[in-house]
Amino acid sequence: MAVNGNDAVQKMRDTLLKRGPSTIKSLGRSFRIMDDDGNKSISREEFKKGFTDYNCGLSDEEYEAVFQLCDKDSSGALSFDEFLIHLKPPMNQGRIDIVEKAFAKADKTGDGVITVADMKGVYNVKQNPKYANGEWTEKQCFEEFLKTFEEENNPDGKVTMEEFLNYYSGISASIDNDAYFNLMMRNSWKI
Repeated sequence: MAVNGNDAVQKMRDTLLKRGPSTIKSLGRSFRIMDDDGNKSISREEFKKGFTDYNCGLSDEEYEAVFQLCDKDSSGALSFDEFLIHLKPPMNQGRIDIVEKAFAKADKTGDGVITVADMKGVYNVKQNPKYANGEWTEKQCFEEFLKTFEEENNPDGKVTMEEFLNYYSGISASIDNDAYFNLMMRNSWKI
């Protein structure tokens, strides 16, 4: 009987989320460790070995099903982004709506991307220790803050709605309660 890739992903996701709220976010570091040859992607063998070591409890057939589902370009290797797209649980519409409101507030220019220029008046750098001690300028604080939302291998100083949603999808995965997620977003973005 063939293993359903989506069911295997759900099993892997459930196992990882039981470990705590930062597990999915910390997978980036684990993914780099699994990448034995350092080519910024993992092969089937690296994937299976890495997640077996992670004690995900999947069978060989389930690991193969997850790998095939995630390998959209059929390259025989997974980038972290290919994998993460499938691993993060989807956000419900209420959560998407509040994330979109936060994005709209941060995108002061309304051009569909958040840049350093948009951050003025939205993000207060005065509480940043590196700004307070004079190590960083306001602009450097904004740039570092924006990197939080960007793809790790492609920081360009411009955060798109897709990147913003992807970031909060990872945060959302660790918060069970919709009301708490909504409150967290409202407090963080003053909406």
